[in-house]
Amino acid sequence: MIIKPRIKGFLCTTAHPEGCARDVQNQIAHVRSQGLRDDGPRRVLVIGASGGYGLASRISATFGFGASTIGVFFERPSVKNRTASPGWYKTAAFTRAAHDAGFYAENINGDAFSKQIKDATCDLIERDLGQVDLVVYSLAAPARQLPDGSVVRSALKPIGEPFEGKTIDFNTAELRPVSLEPASDEEVSDTVRVMGGEDWELWIEALSARGLLAPGCVTTNYTYLGSRVTWPIYHHGTIGRAKEDLDRACKALAAPMAGVDGKAYVVVMKGLVTQAASAIPGMSIYLSLLFKAMKEAGTHEGCIEQTTRFYNTQLYGKGDLRLDDGGRIRMDELELADEIQQYVADNWSSVSEENLDTLTDFAGYRKAFLEMHGFDVEGTDYDAEVEPVVEIELASGSAG
Repeated sequence: MIIKPRIKGFLCTTAHPEGCARDVQNQIAHVRSQGLRDDGPRRVLVIGASGGYGLASRISATFGFGASTIGVFFERPSVKNRTASPGWYKTAAFTRAAHDAGFYAENINGDAFSKQIKDATCDLIERDLGQVDLVVYSLAAPARQLPDGSVVRSALKPIGEPFEGKTIDFNTAELRPVSLEPASDEEVSDTVRVMGGEDWELWIEALSARGLLAPGCVTTNYTYLGSRVTWPIYHHGTIGRAKEDLDRACKALAAPMAGVDGKAYVVVMKGLVTQAASAIPGMSIYLSLLFKAMKEAGTHEGCIEQTTRFYNTQLYGKGDLRLDDGGRIRMDELELADEIQQYVADNWSSVSEENLDTLTDFAGYRKAFLEMHGFDVEGTDYDAEVEPVVEIELASGSAG
C-alpha cells in the first residue's frame, strides 16, 4: 500500500515503515560517528524503549558502547489496512540493525505498569544477562492500570488558575486560542500516578528483589523543566507536578541503589517534539521559537544527539556530573542559554500567522513531528508501494 500521513489534531494515525527504518539508521549513523567505547554500560534495560529518548538511549548504548539491551514498550503491529505504530516499526529496524551488527537485543511488548511484564522482564534478564548495570526509565503513557484493575488517566491542565494561550494548527499553520480550566485535585493526583515516579520505584524494587541489579548499577529517569514562558501550563501544571514526583522517587531510590553501590538520577533534557509535547497548549509556539534560535546558534540537538552527549560527557564521562541544587543531571544548558531564552522571550507574544515562517522554525517543528512517524525522512520514496506488516522478534511474556 501507499502510506501517507493522516493527521487529526495533534495526532498522526499512520506511520511509514521505510521512513521509520531510515530514521533509525540515521540515529545509528550519528552514534557510530562518535566512535565505539568500551568504558560504558554493558547490559541495559530500557523501559519505554520504542521512541523518543528511550529509543535513542537504547541506540546510544548499543552502537556507542556495544551494550546488550532489553527494551520494554507497548506498541501496535499492523492489522488489516491499518499501519503499525511508529514505535513498532522503529523497534523492528533497531532490532535488525543490532542483530546484524552482532549485538544482543531482545524486546518485550506489553503494559510496563503491570506485574506480568515486570516479571517477564526479570525472567529474561535472569536467563540471558544475569544482571543489568543501567536501567533507563523513559515511559510516556496517557493512562495506567493499577494493581486493583482501576485505570487512572493523566490530564494536561494548569493548577489553580485557568490558562489562556495560543497554539499552532498543525495542518493549516493558523494560530488558535486555547483556554483550559484548572485541574481538579483528582486530576492532579491521577496525573502523578501515571507520569510520576511510583512505577519507576516498582521496577527497581522488582529488579532488586531478584538480585538483577549489578554492582555499581545506575538508573535514570528523564524529565523536562523548560523555560519560564511555558511554566503556567507545564512546570506549574499537572505535568509539572508529576515531574516533581520524579525527584521524590529519585530520593527514595537512593537506599535500594546504595545496596549495590549504585545511583539513581533524574536527568533534565532539552525541549523536543514528542507526542506528549505536541499535545501541550503553547508548546508548538515555544518549540518553534526555540528551534529557530538554537539552529541559528548551531546548538540544536535531537534525541540521539542528547542521549549520546549525555552518555559520553556525563554518565560515562571523565569529569564531574553537571548537577543542579536538586541533584538532577542537567542536559538542557544549551536550551537555557541566556541568548536563546532572550530570543524566545522577546518574540513569545509577537508570533502571528504573518511572521510564523520568519520569526519561528515552525517548518522544522512540523518536520520533526512527521519524522516521529516515519514521514518527511530524506531519501524515502513516499509514492512507492510498501508492505505495512513488519515482524518483531518478541520475548516470551510479551502481549503480542
